[in-house]
Amino acid sequence: MKHTVTPHSDALKSNLKQRLARIEGQVRGLQRLIESDTYCDDVLTQIASVQSALNGVAKKLLSQHMQTCVKQRLLAGDDAVLTELDTTIERLLKR
Repeated sequence: MKHTVTPHSDALKSNLKQRLARIEGQVRGLQRLIESDTYCDDVLTQIASVQSALNGVAKKLLSQHMQTCVKQRLLAGDDAVLTELDTTIERLLKR
């Protein structure tokens, strides 16, 4: 895996950090539900909520990735980024 630095706007960083903090809180809530023997269906509903929230973060970051990183690499003549993007999308959809 190639590691490069991708500068993100402060607004995007703030948005993603807020979303991830909320998700972190939801996961801690899930732990409490398990500890208190909460009805399984209620726990599963909360798990679905966490998964949906993570998908939202992924969609936002993927969109930003395509508009910046992928676009820049294509303009620089690096068509290999399309294969990388395809692999990334496959990994995100594999659920």
